[in-house]
Amino acid sequence: MTAGSDSVLGLLPRVFAAPNAALAEAERLLGADPPPLHASVAHQVIGIWQRDFGDLRLALSHLRRARDLAARADLAEREADVLATLGVALVHAGRTRQGLAAFERGVRRGSGHTRARVLYRRAYAWWVLGQHPQALEDVRRAIPVLRQEDDVIWVARALTLRATVHLALGAVDRADADFTAAEALWDTTGQEHDKADAVESRGLAAFRSGDIPAALRLLDEAEKRYAKLGTPTFMLNIRRCEVLMAANLAPEALAEADAAIAVLDGIGGQSTRKAELLLAAARAARLAGDPHTAIARAALAVRLFAAQRRTWWGTHARLVLIEARVAAGRSSGRLVADAAQVAEELAAFGAPAAPEASLLAGRIALGLGWTADAERHLGVAARSRHSGPPLARLTGWAAQALRARAAGSRRGVLEACRRGLDVLDDHRMTLGASELRARATEQGAELAALAQEASRARGGPRRLLVWSERWRATVLSAPPTRPPADPALLTSLTAFRTIAARAEEARMEARPVPALEREQRRLEREIRSRTLHIRGDAPGGGDRFDVDRLLARLGDTQLVELAVLDGQVHVLLCGQGRVRRFEAGRLAAAESEAEHVQAALRRLAHPGAEHRLPVVEEMGRRLEELLLGRAAERLGGGPVVVVPPARLHRVPWALLPSLRERVLSVSPSASSWLRARETEPPPDGRHVLVRGPGLASGGAEVPDLADRYGRPTPVRGHDEVRGPWVPEHDEAPVPRVLEHHEARVPRVLEELDGAALAHIAAHGTFRADAPLFSSLRMADGPLIVHDFERLDRSPYRIILSSCDTARLASVGADELLGLVTALLPLGTAGVVASSAPVNDAAVVPLMLALHKGLSAGLSLAEALRDARRALPNDATHQATGWAFTAFGAA
Repeated sequence: MTAGSDSVLGLLPRVFAAPNAALAEAERLLGADPPPLHASVAHQVIGIWQRDFGDLRLALSHLRRARDLAARADLAEREADVLATLGVALVHAGRTRQGLAAFERGVRRGSGHTRARVLYRRAYAWWVLGQHPQALEDVRRAIPVLRQEDDVIWVARALTLRATVHLALGAVDRADADFTAAEALWDTTGQEHDKADAVESRGLAAFRSGDIPAALRLLDEAEKRYAKLGTPTFMLNIRRCEVLMAANLAPEALAEADAAIAVLDGIGGQSTRKAELLLAAARAARLAGDPHTAIARAALAVRLFAAQRRTWWGTHARLVLIEARVAAGRSSGRLVADAAQVAEELAAFGAPAAPEASLLAGRIALGLGWTADAERHLGVAARSRHSGPPLARLTGWAAQALRARAAGSRRGVLEACRRGLDVLDDHRMTLGASELRARATEQGAELAALAQEASRARGGPRRLLVWSERWRATVLSAPPTRPPADPALLTSLTAFRTIAARAEEARMEARPVPALEREQRRLEREIRSRTLHIRGDAPGGGDRFDVDRLLARLGDTQLVELAVLDGQVHVLLCGQGRVRRFEAGRLAAAESEAEHVQAALRRLAHPGAEHRLPVVEEMGRRLEELLLGRAAERLGGGPVVVVPPARLHRVPWALLPSLRERVLSVSPSASSWLRARETEPPPDGRHVLVRGPGLASGGAEVPDLADRYGRPTPVRGHDEVRGPWVPEHDEAPVPRVLEHHEARVPRVLEELDGAALAHIAAHGTFRADAPLFSSLRMADGPLIVHDFERLDRSPYRIILSSCDTARLASVGADELLGLVTALLPLGTAGVVASSAPVNDAAVVPLMLALHKGLSAGLSLAEALRDARRALPNDATHQATGWAFTAFGAA
C-alpha cells in the first residue's frame, strides 16, 4: 500500500453514503494519473455507481479495468474484492455463469475479512438468482468473520440480506429480527443509501406480515431518502408494486412498473431488474383486468429469467402467465398440468405462492369437469387456510369453498365462505383509509358469490339476504381512522385548496393553468399517500346482520334489497315479518338503461327539452321491469327503502312508477339503514346553512331558509316510524348562516361538526378518477371528501342542493366512494343529494318545499316526496325532483 491509500479506499463505502459525491471524486482521481491501486479503486467506485444507478455496460467496462489493475499490482485481496463487485454486475447483466465464476475466483484469491465480504456479495447474487439455501449458507459463513472484524457496515448489510431471504421463504419473524438488528447498526453509521435501503426493507417486512399501511408509509419514506441522494429506485418500484397490488390498486402498480421499465431501458440498466419489473407489470395487468397485456409482459419475463438462469423467478413468472391465459378465456388439460407443475416447483422452493398455483390448477380442472384432479389440487391449496398472512389464508378458504361446492356440500361452502370472509374482515379493519377498505373487499367477492349461490339453491330468501348483506357496503361499517391531529396532512389540504381555487379562477379568466394543475396533482398524491398510511383501529368487522332485528324495525316500511347472482337481479322484499324473493331482469340491461336515463335527465335540466319528458317516463317503466319485476306489485302502500348494488347507484329511483308517489329512501345496505335508523340526533339541534360561490341561482334558497328557521316554529316530538325530531323544545334553533367570505372550509367544518341539520348550497364536482377528491366549492376552494372524514361527527341530517352530489364511484366487491358514503359512517343518519345535473333555478322551490316539510316534523324522505308534489308540473321541475334522492333513515 502507498501513502494515501487509506483515504482512496475510503471512497468505496462512500458510494452508499453519498453516491454522487463518490462518483465525482473517483472521476477526479482518474484524471490525475493515479498509481494502479488508486486507479483500481476509482474504477471500482465508478463501476458500482453505474451498476446500481446507471449503465450496466459501462459498469462492466470499469469493473474489468479495476480487476486488471489490481491483478497487475499483484494485490490478491484487492483483486478478490473487485471480482466480487464484478460478479454481482455480471449476474445483473444476465451473465450468470460468468458471474458465478468471478465469485469462485474471488473466494480463492481473498482471505479472512476480504473473503467474508466476497461471500456476502455472492450470497446477494444467490438471492437475485432465487437460490435461497445457497444464499443463507454464504451469509452464515460471512457474518461471524465480519463481526469478529467489527465491520459494522458489512454486518448490517449481511443481516439485511439474510432477512430478505427469510422473507422470500415466508419466515417473517426471522426476517423481522434481522431487520431490527441491522437497523440498530445502521443508526451508528453515515451510510445514507444503506439506511434508505433499511427503511425499504422494513417496508417489505411490514407488507409480508400483512400491514399494508405501514408498508406504504415506509416505502414512501425510503423513496424520499433515495431522492435526496439522487439515485434511481428500481427495487423500491418492484416492492411498491407488490404492495399496491395487495391493496387492490393494480392499475397504479402497472403504471409504476411500466414507467420504471422505461427509465431502466433509457439508462441501459440491470437486465435482472427489468425481468423483475416485467413480472410485476404482468401481475398488475392481470389484476387490472387486462389479460392480454399480462400475457405479453409475463412471456417476456419468462424468457429473460430463463436466459439469466433464475429458476425461482422464472417459475413465478410462469404462474402469472398461466393465470393471464386463464383470464383471457383459455382452458385446457395442458394448462392444468402446467399449473400443477408450477405449484410443485414453488413448493419445493418453499415459496409462499405455492398454494396460489394449486388453487389455479384446481379451478381449471373444475372448469373442465375433472373433479378428481380438482379435488387433489384444491386439497393442497386448502392447507394454507390455517396459517400465514391474511391473503394466503384467504386463498386456502377459497380452495376449501370450491372443494365443498364440488362435493355438493352446501354447509361446507357456507362455512368456508364465512371463515374466509372473517379473515378478510380482520385484514380490512387494519386499513385506516376508506379507499383501501373498499378496495380490499374485491378479494372476498368470490367467497360472497359462492355463499349467495349456495343460499339461493337451498337456503331460502332469509339466508340469501344474510349473505347479500355479508359483503355489501362494508366500508360504511366503521368510520375511517384519523391520525390524532396530523399537521402535515392539514398543511397539504390547505395548500391543495389554495391551488385548486387559483386554478379554477384562472380557468374562468381564460388564463393558462398547466403549472397550477401539476401542483394540484402533486398535492393530491401527497394527501392520498398520507391517508393510505393510516392504520385501522376498529376491532373486528362490526355487528353481524340480524334479519329479525331488521324486520322488527321496519314496521310498515318495505325494504327492497337487490342481489345480483350470475348477472341476474333478484329482489328480496323485506317487511311484515317476512322476506320474499322475486326475479327481475339482467343487471347489464339495467345499467345501460340507467345511463340512458342520466343522459335524458341532463337534457331536461335545460329549457327546450320538454318533449323528452314522456320518453324519460317510459325509461322509468323499463327500469322498473328490470329492477323490481313482479315485486313492484307487492310493495303495499307504506314507505319503501331501496338497497341497490353498487353498480346501480345512479338509478333515479323516484322515476320508477311504483315508487314515484311514495315515501322513498335509498341505503347502501340494510345494515347501514338499521344503523341510521338507530342513530340518535345531537342534543343541541343546531342548524347550519352554507352558501358557496358559483351557483347560477346564487343559492337563493338560503336567505329564505334563514328566515324560516330564524322564527319560532312549532315542531313535532318523537315519531316511532319517522324517527326522532331534533328539537326537544318549542322553538327551532336560530341557524348558523355561512356565506360569502364566511363560507370558508375551516369555518364550515367547525360548524358542521355535530350539527343536527346542515344545508349546503354549493357547486358540486364529482371526480370519477379520484372519488375522495369529489368536492363542494367554498369561498376559499374545494371542500373534499377527505375534509369531511376529519369531522368527529358529521351532521345528523345534511342536504346537498347542487348537481352530482350523490354521484359515487363503484369499487371493490360492492362498495361506493363519494360524498354521501363519507358522511354515513361519521354520524349522518340522512342525506338528500342529487345524482344528476340539475337546473339551479328549479332547485330553489324544491328546497324551500323540502324544508317546509322538515319544519313540520317530517323525515327527509317524507319531506322530499311532498316537495316533489309541490313543484310546477313542467319537465324541468319534474326532472329536478327525480334527480334528488333521500339516503338513510332520518
